[in-house]
Amino acid sequence: MQHPSLKPFPGDFLWGAASAAYQVEGAWNEDGKGPSVWDIFTHQPGTTFKGSNGDVAVDHYHRMDEDVALMAEMGLKAYRFSVSWPRIFPTGRGEVNEAGLAFYERLIDALLARGIEPVLTLYHWDLPQALQEEYGGWEDRRIIADFEHYCVTLFQRFAGKVRYWVSLNEQNYNLTNAYQLGTHPPAVQDRRRFFAANHIAFLANATVIKAFRHYVPNGLIGPSFAYSPAYPASGKSLDMLAFENAEEFTNWWWLDAYCLGRYPRAALAWLEQTGEAPAILPGDLALLAEGKPDFIGVNYYQSLTFTSNPLDGQTMARINTTGQKGTTPSSGVPGLYRTEKNPHIETSNWDWYIDPTGLRIALRRLASRYDLPLLITENGLGEFDTLGSDDRINDSYRIDYLRTHIGACQEALQDGVQLLGYCAWSFTDILSWLNGYQKRYGFVYVDRDETDAGSLRRIPKASFYWYQQLIASNGEKSV
Repeated sequence: MQHPSLKPFPGDFLWGAASAAYQVEGAWNEDGKGPSVWDIFTHQPGTTFKGSNGDVAVDHYHRMDEDVALMAEMGLKAYRFSVSWPRIFPTGRGEVNEAGLAFYERLIDALLARGIEPVLTLYHWDLPQALQEEYGGWEDRRIIADFEHYCVTLFQRFAGKVRYWVSLNEQNYNLTNAYQLGTHPPAVQDRRRFFAANHIAFLANATVIKAFRHYVPNGLIGPSFAYSPAYPASGKSLDMLAFENAEEFTNWWWLDAYCLGRYPRAALAWLEQTGEAPAILPGDLALLAEGKPDFIGVNYYQSLTFTSNPLDGQTMARINTTGQKGTTPSSGVPGLYRTEKNPHIETSNWDWYIDPTGLRIALRRLASRYDLPLLITENGLGEFDTLGSDDRINDSYRIDYLRTHIGACQEALQDGVQLLGYCAWSFTDILSWLNGYQKRYGFVYVDRDETDAGSLRRIPKASFYWYQQLIASNGEKSV
C-alpha cells in the first residue's frame, strides 16, 4: 500500500523508552535482594563478552532520581521497566522484601509525578536462582504458583498506579538461548526440554493474566514478544515452504499460544513426529484460552530471511556478540528452514538487518491474525558510540534508524493497525546481556565499559534531543 497522505499519531500515543532491571539497576546484592540466575551465570568465566555482568550495570538503583529527571526533560510519555523477581522475593517465594517493593514504588511515584506512564514488566529473564536450583525453574510446573504469587503481590501493591503491564518478556528469545543454544542460563541444549519449558511458561502467563483480571480490573496486560517477521529467500516453492515453517516455529508457536490458546497445527504435528512435543495435560488448553491478553507487546529489531534446509542440514548457531560485522553464521533446524543472507537490506555491526518496512509488515501481520491492540515495547539500534572531547555524542545513525521505523509505525496506523505506543530501546545505555557495554542503545550515554564502571556519568546524545522534539510534536517531526 502506498498512501498519498498519512494521518497523525493519536493524541494519547505513548511515546516512551524502555529498560530491564538486570541491565540497568546494579545493586545486585543490596537491600535484601536475592541472586538471580543471571547474577550467577555472568560470574562464570567465558559466558559473556569480556566477562561483563550486571553487578553495577549503570547503577540505576542508586541514580533513579537523576534518570527520571532526564526522562522528564526529554518529555517521555511512558517508561517501560521491569521488576526484579528476586528483589521482591529473594528466594522466589516466602516473605516479601519490603525494601524491594519500596524501590519500585518510588520509581512509579516519580514517573507519575512527572506525567510519565509506567509500563511494568513482570518478568524480564531474572529468575530467582533459588527456584532454578530447587526444581529447575521453567521446567517444573511448580513455578506457575510461585510466579502467580509474585505477580499478585505486585498487582495488589501497584494496581491503582500502573495501568499497563507486560507479563513475560521475549519468552521466545530467552528460552531459545537458554535451552537450544546454551547461551543463557541454565545453558542447556535440548529441544525436548526447550518445548517443555515453553509450555509451562505459557501456562504461567495465562494464570497470571487470569489473576490480573481480578486484581487490576481497569488495567491492560499482555506478553512482549520478539517478532522477526520471516521472508522467503526466493519465490521457489521450497523457499516458500521454509518461510511458512519458520513463521510457525519462530513466531506463531508463541503468539498463537498467547492469543488463540492453541498451537499451530503443522508445527505441533512435526513435534509429535520427532518426539519433541510438550506434555499437554487435561485442562492446559482451557487455561490458555482463559488467559488471553489485552494487547501484544512487540519487540522488533529485524526481519529474517529463510531458505530450505535438508534433514541433514544446518543446525542452530550462536549469533554475533562481539560487533565484528559479518561473523553471524547461518542457523536453522534440519528439515524445516535455515537463515539466508538478504542482500537487499543493510545490517548493523552486530549483523542485525535494518529493515523499517519489516516493522510495518510485522504490525500488519499481528493485527490481522489476532485483532488486538499492539504496543511497541522495544525497537532500537545497538551500535558503537563515540564520546567526543566536548561531551557530545553524534549518533545520527540511530536517529536515522528511529526516524524510519517510526515512519513505518505511522504507515501501519494508516493501514488500520491499532498502535498504543512506541517504547524505544533503550533510555540509557545498558548492559546488553552477552554483548557487554560496547553495544549501546541509549538516548543517554553512560560512561563505563566492560571492565571499568567508570564515572557512570549520564550524557544525552544527539538522539536524545531529536526524540525530545519528536515527542513535543507528537510525531510530526519523525519523517
